[in-house]
Amino acid sequence: MSAAPSGTARQLLDAFDAGSQIAPLSDSASDLTLARGYEIAAHLHDMRLARGEKPVGRKIGFTNRTIWDIYNVNAPIWGWVYRAGVHELPDSTGSIALPDLPELRIEPEIVFRFGTTPTAQMNLAELASCVSGIAHGFELVFSPFPGWRFRAPDTAAAFGLHAALLHGPFQNAAPLLHDDGAALSQLEITLTGGDCSLQGRGSDVLGGPLQALRFLLDELAASPTTSPLAAGDIVTTGTLTDAVPIHAGETWSTHISGVVLPGLSVTFVES
Repeated sequence: MSAAPSGTARQLLDAFDAGSQIAPLSDSASDLTLARGYEIAAHLHDMRLARGEKPVGRKIGFTNRTIWDIYNVNAPIWGWVYRAGVHELPDSTGSIALPDLPELRIEPEIVFRFGTTPTAQMNLAELASCVSGIAHGFELVFSPFPGWRFRAPDTAAAFGLHAALLHGPFQNAAPLLHDDGAALSQLEITLTGGDCSLQGRGSDVLGGPLQALRFLLDELAASPTTSPLAAGDIVTTGTLTDAVPIHAGETWSTHISGVVLPGLSVTFVES
């Protein structure tokens, strides 16, 4: 790849700030790898820290293997989540302004909050004991690349495609994880909005949301220059259905069965 990672990161950040798009990085760099994508993402992260943005956790993307072929990817990726883009909906309903970003889509997800610091190689019971809260959320994602055309390294470089995270109230994790995440793996969800109605299962997300969380820990441990997760961090674990386009004026809702988590109902308005 000919361009310096810092220069590519600046190009991506400028497009993000302008709400514009650029050609996929892999169009001009056929040798772009996931490792190189994360190197660019690290420069982006430093730039966002330098201007005062506060990281509060991570997002995991493409954990849902049922949609890999749709997006031309064959592995999960991760990205940073920042405080300004996280919105809690205390009663699981609300009205939110859409971010001014291109080709927005909505993803229903399970969100974890850590009470104690986890480490890589934990088994599921050990990992579950580190989680203090679980919420249901909507991640809003966008495409910095026209037409949602990219390869996985492009998405690793470009914010993990993360635009915002909306979530309901965090529930006490202990009753939901007493079985080391088995019930979360079996949950069923229906997402409705616009003209769409989609269904998904927890097991579609790398076998279950807790398993997706363990994947992230192992990925971060393999990157010595990346900060590990810590107590207080949140992680959203990937979409339980396909990601679908959203527009101002629409209300999107979910219904969850199999675990005691309230669905969400959010109306999106112009920013």
